[in-house]
Amino acid sequence: MGSGDVPPRPVGGRGWERGPGGEGLRLRTRLLLAFLLSLLVIAGVSAIASIWLEIPWLLFVVSLAFGLPIGWWVVARVLDPASRVLEALRDGVRGFRDRDFSLQLAVDRQDELGELVELYNSIGDVLREERNNLVQREMLLSTVLESTPTAIVLTQRERVIFVNRAARELFVTDGRLEGRSFAQILEDCPESMREVLAGGRDALFSVEQGTEAEIYHAARRAFELNGQRHDLYILRRMTQELRRQEVDVWKRAIRTVSHEINNSLAPIASLARSARQLAQVPEKVDRLPGLLDLIEERATHLRDFLEGYARFARLPEPRKETVAWGPFLAELRELFPFTMDGESPKRPGCFDPSQMQQALINLLKNAQESGSPPQEIRLAVEETVEGGARFRVLDRGAGMSDEVLKKALLPFYTSKATGTGLGLPLCREIVEAHGGRLRIEQREGGGTEVVCWVPGE
Repeated sequence: MGSGDVPPRPVGGRGWERGPGGEGLRLRTRLLLAFLLSLLVIAGVSAIASIWLEIPWLLFVVSLAFGLPIGWWVVARVLDPASRVLEALRDGVRGFRDRDFSLQLAVDRQDELGELVELYNSIGDVLREERNNLVQREMLLSTVLESTPTAIVLTQRERVIFVNRAARELFVTDGRLEGRSFAQILEDCPESMREVLAGGRDALFSVEQGTEAEIYHAARRAFELNGQRHDLYILRRMTQELRRQEVDVWKRAIRTVSHEINNSLAPIASLARSARQLAQVPEKVDRLPGLLDLIEERATHLRDFLEGYARFARLPEPRKETVAWGPFLAELRELFPFTMDGESPKRPGCFDPSQMQQALINLLKNAQESGSPPQEIRLAVEETVEGGARFRVLDRGAGMSDEVLKKALLPFYTSKATGTGLGLPLCREIVEAHGGRLRIEQREGGGTEVVCWVPGE
């Protein structure tokens, strides 16, 4: 018996002692016999009274006066055990209403009431076993949720009804979280976390914790329970996992670079030997320009290949300056077309225009390669409350699966056949070098939204 088990408590009384054929009679038969016995008693009293009394009405009165109490006693003697059983059943059913399934009736009857008692006891056994199993499952689930490093918050009509230990550590606020408005709790959270959780879409975001930025994957799921809306928020810390994956990615990148260098150096060496041999044969000297062109082509390919990787590794410190939105967005539109979503801020921004231009071009290029219709590739620029700027690049392309979303910021990770896997990581490096944050979200209705926030001066 588990910790949540409740032993049954036998209550109730016994009916008539089982005699030869006595307890085996059905309740209806017993009542009929009691009625007939009462009539016989009244008839007997009437017969005895007629010996001394000749007046009919007086005979009738005397018969009723003596016969009815005796008949009532006979009927009560039959019904009294049944009344006790019914009272015990009533108490047991009240216990069911109060979620007390430990009451068991110890009544030994072989009639309809006995069958009813057996049915009641079997129902109590089933309910008690189900509750004990439920308690055990709840204890197991609570232990698992409390020990998981994933932060979990459950709300009912925007009120927090459950948080685990990881969520209490993440949402550092005064007092308990249970019972409070989730929107009120989010007011004390960093802007990147607040926007993601308020939006309710799966997204990657980062927050400052100490001297480092922690990356989280947020998911929100809504469901109906007992006719009321519940929302489940799941925040999984991805920093350690991303770092482990980054190590694997760097190893794969080193193998890729090494393979590409060898694939270029081997032909160059072979072509150089062939050129040396041709130079010693005067009649074949005219073939030298072709070999030199091939050597130059392979060297250029290798240079371009290494330049792409080197650009990611030697990102300079941003040179922030005041940037007017009109000329900046006009030049960006000439380099890569997009549809402006809303009006640009009235106050100028403060960032490195060349670096932010490069980041936005990469994001717009990703939106185009996602298969989005050109008119659905949109850019929104908003001014934040703190005076910073928020860039939102939206598309209606194929979007990202949960697996791709979790790895999208890894260097050299790509889901494209010809991609280098440097676009999004480079954008993140540029934004974080400005002191800002980048997050990726799945859009309702399909597509992706990438949000870049950079602080003001």
